[in-house]
Amino acid sequence: MTSILIVGVGGQGTLLTSRILGSLAISMGYDVKVSEVHGMSQRGGSVTTYVRYSDERVYSPLIDEAGADIILAFEKLEACRAVKYLKIGGAIIVNTQQINPMPVITGAAVYPDNTLDLLAESGAAVYAADALSMAVSAGNAKTVNIALLGVLASHMDIEKEKWLETLKITIPARLLDINLKAFELGYGGSY
Repeated sequence: MTSILIVGVGGQGTLLTSRILGSLAISMGYDVKVSEVHGMSQRGGSVTTYVRYSDERVYSPLIDEAGADIILAFEKLEACRAVKYLKIGGAIIVNTQQINPMPVITGAAVYPDNTLDLLAESGAAVYAADALSMAVSAGNAKTVNIALLGVLASHMDIEKEKWLETLKITIPARLLDINLKAFELGYGGSY
């Protein structure tokens, strides 16, 4: 069983990312469960998505605390919030982008400046990537999710061609080239 927890902020493309991961696993013959739980996603709130797949039956998409093999975090503070769901020996792939939550915007809280250190202290393997810069380099800041997916793909034992095939059938043709560029930038980096 492989369990991937995807966390981010509304509008970052976490749901599309989970759909791509689900399609990829199905294409490889796995039983897959995908579920989303989101708060105020329309207002930039936290979004959490679960993807679980196995060559045996998967009965639930939900991931318990200490149950995720990988956390794919689209934002640093969201990664810190989710770290309790990571298995011992798991990995966190985190976008270094900072998106201030409402309490920080209103001055009621302060965004911690040591989020990556906090993640490292968890004992997890932490792979930090500036997916926003990759997306901008690809030509569209909205491809952060696909750049981050490229980073994830570079750390998984799944052929790159399988990822590319899945992107080609999941992403609309008019947006495919720019998304493939973002994926390649994420995949080709060193983290």
